[in-house]
Order: sequence, then structure tokens, then C-alpha cells
Amino acid sequence: MDKWSLSERDICTKFITPALEKAGWDIASQIREEVTFTKGRITVRGKLVTRGKSKRADYVLYFKPNIPLALIEAKDNKHSVGDGIQQALGYAETLNVPFVFSSNGDGFLFHDWTGASSPTESNLGLDAFPSPDELWARYRAWKGLTLEGEELVLQAYYDDGSKKSPRYYQVNAVNAAIEAVASGKDRVLLVMATGTGKTYTAFQIIWRLWKAGRKKRILFLADRNVLIDQTMVNDFRPFGPAMAKLSTRSKTIEKSDGTKADVAIALDNKRRIDTAYEIYLGLYQAITGPEEKQKLFKEFSPDFFDLIVIDECHRGSAAADSAWREILDHFTTATQIGLTATPKETAYVSNTDYFGAPVFTYSLRQGIEDGFLAPYKVVKVHIDRDVEGYRPEKGQLDREGNDVEDRIYNAKDFDRTLVLDDRTRLTAKKVTEFLKESGNRFQKTIVFCVDEEHAARMRQALVNENKDLCDANHRYVMRITGSDKEGQDQLGNFIDPESKYPVIVTTSKLLSTGVDAQTCRLIALDRAVGSMTEFKQIVGRGTRVHEDTNKLFFTLIDFRAATSHFADPEFDGDPVQIYVPGFDDPVTPPDDPQPLPDADPQTTPDGGGSDNDPSTTHTTGGGHTGKIYVDGIGAKVVAERVEYLDEHGKLVTETLRDFTKTALKKRFASLDDFLKRWKAADRKQAVVDELAAEGLPLDIIADELGKNLDAFDLICHVAFDAKPLTRRERAEQVKKRDVFTKYGGKARAVLDALLSKYQDEGVLTLDDTNVLKITPFKSIGTVVELVRAFGTRADFENAVHELQAAMYQEVA
Repeated sequence: MDKWSLSERDICTKFITPALEKAGWDIASQIREEVTFTKGRITVRGKLVTRGKSKRADYVLYFKPNIPLALIEAKDNKHSVGDGIQQALGYAETLNVPFVFSSNGDGFLFHDWTGASSPTESNLGLDAFPSPDELWARYRAWKGLTLEGEELVLQAYYDDGSKKSPRYYQVNAVNAAIEAVASGKDRVLLVMATGTGKTYTAFQIIWRLWKAGRKKRILFLADRNVLIDQTMVNDFRPFGPAMAKLSTRSKTIEKSDGTKADVAIALDNKRRIDTAYEIYLGLYQAITGPEEKQKLFKEFSPDFFDLIVIDECHRGSAAADSAWREILDHFTTATQIGLTATPKETAYVSNTDYFGAPVFTYSLRQGIEDGFLAPYKVVKVHIDRDVEGYRPEKGQLDREGNDVEDRIYNAKDFDRTLVLDDRTRLTAKKVTEFLKESGNRFQKTIVFCVDEEHAARMRQALVNENKDLCDANHRYVMRITGSDKEGQDQLGNFIDPESKYPVIVTTSKLLSTGVDAQTCRLIALDRAVGSMTEFKQIVGRGTRVHEDTNKLFFTLIDFRAATSHFADPEFDGDPVQIYVPGFDDPVTPPDDPQPLPDADPQTTPDGGGSDNDPSTTHTTGGGHTGKIYVDGIGAKVVAERVEYLDEHGKLVTETLRDFTKTALKKRFASLDDFLKRWKAADRKQAVVDELAAEGLPLDIIADELGKNLDAFDLICHVAFDAKPLTRRERAEQVKKRDVFTKYGGKARAVLDALLSKYQDEGVLTLDDTNVLKITPFKSIGTVVELVRAFGTRADFENAVHELQAAMYQEVA
């Protein structure tokens, strides 16, 4: 056997896998090959929506399922034994794997990330690969695990038999939490971006601690009723009869698979607690309150719970004087695990002060980079009244006939103290225009407003803008706020991917957290967002990918300069965009408009509060209490642009052409570099396929340019500003040079037809004999006859390569 000629897969099958089995690794339960662990980043530029390459490790070795120990990167034997080590180290860092190997089938290069080996890297023979027990012993020593801690860390994950496995970052989060508890920590913080499966992660943590017998009575706390109910019938369902809700009202809930289940309750009508359960789920609001009789949690003895898991712990639980914190302080002996998408860290409130530094973080930026979270476009709309402010004319009266105080009103006043309905109608019109221009008026949309009253007016304006669809079904536009029962009753339908209505909802704060709106494609911000925490939560309403409905990205329309938070170093997610001019807009993006006023300082520090924020009611200079309504003032858009954050965190505007040029120049350092790569490729289509796999399909940029160019000229023109030739011009050049003279009649007819195929359809796979099965080749002869006209198949392929070389003989 000539090892040098074997493929990478052959090297794995014939040398690496046998070496692992010889070392004691079980191929059925401990060895996984070709492990894909990311989805591939979604790229969005105008009409371009593609996925890049996912990351894939050749081998991941597990001591037990979901307890990864080692990673191997394999190469064919043309490479040296260590050629894959740098790639392997990058993958191992992501997967949090300490033992890293590279191999070409001759042996292994071993890198020990624990620091226990000296030297750090060493060469091993094929028969010297370490056994599972050897690597586990090293791992156990590295983590400082006691025998009791080891037993806990090795407790199995829940497996429902469906072969569903957690994503790599969920494994990292669960294992980090379990190891922290095993080492004696009683305050643990996990930071995971919205949409990354915090509840499923919490379930696996609780399951393992419960099954291991380390935590026998457990409390799961959340701040939304829907989170408790859906959690009980979906992710937490395996706890079965051991689980109950701290509520007096029984409820039947629809599960994710469409079936229904009853939620067990742990309170009777007199709010007496049934202490026979092991897993309790409750709302902060339901078990505490300002009055002593509301503090239900005190009915439990302080040592009743062994474990408390706090969902969305960035909210009131972070503040030392919070009513919610008193629950945690009452059960101070319990292990407490906090989960949040946005850790709170201000001069007044600190989660890390209470929980300590996070033991695991998975950011919005990383989720988008991995392709698990949806990227987004940001459309900034600047309204003249916001940019210039509004000063009433002398004698200006409000809607009730009162004098309007003479001062300059600006963005922080609008809809809080001063209402300009023309501005509201303009905002509703722009949202409606976006939906119409997108070609899909039924994409789920959330419009965030200043307060409930503003949300009601915005609903009315949107109903009037969408009269046709609202006449067909009044639920097309609805207000969903804290005091609106009809709206709240529709919340489940809004977040249900199978439910058509409601489509557009207006809200203030109710939908900013805890709502799993998987199919939300549009978020409109018509209120200031005063904190990074709340901003991330709002953005999180749209970051879920929903493959079934092809929801791969979403759009954020900003009317209040809230996206200035993107420039904040605390922000950790990249929006994406492309400027798409409207019918009357310039082809190039407009210059930067005057910046809008800063975010409203009256917004609560943590973005919390109810929909009826008391700060929205004021007393004016004339003694009139409430908002001032001024009609007939008018409003217009003075600038509109689409932006995204580049890799340096700077807001920029970029066209699809700019994006393509940057991406191509990263791939090809110069025009000469590209020409060498193109000429060296026997299959020109392979170059195009490689670019498409990296998220850069060239057909979309070709459509935008509107020119009949093939991939070669597109790259030369867009990336290197070379003058392009159309496919027709390239074909004519070949014909003028008469490069077919050495071929006989039938062979020459085939080459002529191939050239026509390229000219008319841009076909680059001319050496694929399958092309000979279609018109016009069928009229010339059979595939066998046409190939024989050149001699052998190799002769046919050589002739085609000569043809392509003639086509790309020079860059015009």
C-alpha cells in the first residue's frame, strides 16, 4: 500500500482509528468522527443571504457522552505529522478540550493544554496513543477533582433516545457549572445570549445534580408566567411527577409538539404548600412582595432547598436591596446558579459581586459568528422633529385649547411629555412601507413604544396604514402590554410559528425580555433605550434562527438613535446590512446626518419597570397634568441609511459591491495571485464553489451589477478594478483566434457548442461529460461518440482545458 497516495479519509480509517481502538477507546461510545460543531455564519448583504462553512473536527474523543477529552486533526500523508496542530488547537479552544493531537497516519503530535506535561508538545508513535483512563486521570488532576467531585462530573446527561445532542457551547456551559459545584462553589453565574437555549442548559444542569443525589430539592425562578409554563411542559418535562409550580391555579399548556399537558401545582386555595415535590418552579412576583403576607417563600425553611436556579438573573435579583434578592438571601445555604444574557454591572448593581465572575460566557457575537443566531440589518431613520427639535409658535394651543409652554422639545420629550401625532403616523407609515417593499407583509413585527398610551396610538396608526389586512382580520395589528388582557391573551399566538396572527404588535416593555419570538423578522424602536442590558434584550427578540420558515436574519428599524449602543464597547454582537436605495433615493448612501439627541436619561437604569412607567406623566408649566397633544405640526424623514458593525466595532455603511470586494481581496492577495489560482484550477467551477461555501455566491453580485459577466470577470472587475469582458466578448475572442483548427469535424462541433453554452449560460463545468447529454449535443451524437471524436476521455478533457485557457488568455 502506498500510504503517500491515500486520502485523508483513508488515513483515518486505516491508521488513526485502529490506533485509538488499540489504546482502549470504544468506537461506539467514545469516538466521534467528522464532528460538525458550528452551523456556519449567515451572511446578509442586500439580496445575499448565505451560510458560510461550518467548523468540523476530524475526531473528538469522549470519556463519557458529552464529556469531551481530546481532539484529533487528521491530514493525508503528504503532510507532516504536526501540520494539523494549529487548526486543532483552534477547534479545541472552542470546544474546551484540553488534549489536542495532529496526525498524518505515521504517528501523533500531542499538545497538552493543562500545562502538566513537559514539554507541552511531544511526538508519539502510532502505538503510543494514551488510553481513556490515562487522559481522564490527567483531566481529573488538572481540575482538582475529589472522588466525590469526580462522581458528580461523570453523572450522565439526560437522553430521551431521540439522539438529540446539546450544542457544543451548551455542553461547555453545563460542564462548567457542574465542575464549579463539584469544586465547592455555591454561587455560579452563566452568561448566554438570548436564543442560545438557557432553559435547556438549566435543565441538564439540574438533571445531573438531581440524579447524582447532590441536590434533592430544587427551585427554578423566572420572571414571566409563560416561561414557567412552557418550561414545565417542554424542557423540564422529564422531571414528571417530581415537579410542580408554586401557584394556586392549574393550567393546561400546549407543548412544543402540539400536544397538551396539565401543569401540576404545589399550592392549595389557601396558599398552603405541598412539600412532597422535589422540583419547584415559581415566579419571583408570585412568592414575594412588599407586604409580609405576600412573602410565600418564607413558608419554606431556609435550608429547604439545596439548589436554586435563577433565570434572567440580571433583573431585580442583582440589586442588594431588591425584593427578589431577599428570596436568595433567605435560602443562603442553597447553591445558587444564575443564568443571564446580559450580566448587570453598574455603579449601583453588580451580578458578579453576588455570583462571582461567570464560569462560562457565550456572547451574542459568538452566536452570530457560529451561525446559531441570526444576524441583522440596522435601518436608521432620522425624523426632522427629532433632529431639529420642536419649538411652538407664539400662541400655539394644544388639542384641549391650552397654551403650549414655549421651549424647545426634542426626542426625549416626544410621546413622553409631548405628543405629535403626525410623527406617530409617519413612524407607522415607514414600518408599513418596509413590510410592503420586503414582499412579505406577514413577517412578525414588534414595535417598541415609550409607554402603553403610545403603544395604543401606534397600534391605531398601524391599523390605518394597513386597512386592507386589518379589515380581513382585526388581529393583524395588536397592542400587547401589561394592562391589556386582550393583547396578552394573544401573546402565545404571536410567538407561535404556526399562528398567522397577530402579525404586528405594539408594546412598551412587556416584550423586551423572556419572549421566544422565533419568527420575529422586524423590530422597530420608537423609544429611547437607556441601558445596554435592555438594548441586548430587545435585540434578542429577533436573534433566533428559524430554518423551517427560512428566517435567517432580521431587521431593526431605529427611530430614536437607540442603536448608538452598537458603538459601546460592552456591545458584543455584529449587525449586518446593505444600503438599498428606494425609488427616489440616491444610489449611494447619504452623508451622515446630524446626530440625534442622547438616549433619554429618565429611562430606568436596568431597563425594567412596567408598561405604565410613572415617569411618563408630568405637570406642565401651565399646571396641566398629563401629556400635551399638538396637532397639525407635520413630520418628515430627513435621512435614512442602513448600517452594520465592522470587525472593529465601528458603524459603517457598505454596499454589496464593497462587501464582495473586501471578501475577495482577503481570499486573493492580488490580481496575479487570483490569475495563478484560476489558471491552476482544472475545474474553474471549483473556485466558484469554494467562494460560495465561504458565503460569497457570485451570482448575486452579478445580478446587482446587471452585466453578463462570468465568475472570472466578476472577480477581476469587482476586486481589482480590471475592465471586464462579457461572456459574448470572451467567446468572440476565442473564435477570432480560431483555436479549433487541429480538431476534426465532430470534435470541432462539440467545442463550438461548448463555447456557445458558456456564452449563453455561463457554464464553467465544460469538461464534465454530463453536459454532452443535453441539447444541442444530443443532435451531434451520443456521449461515447462525442468523446471518441477526441480520442480518449483524457483527450476530451485536455481539449476543454485548452479551450478555457484560450478564453482567459488575458485580462482585457
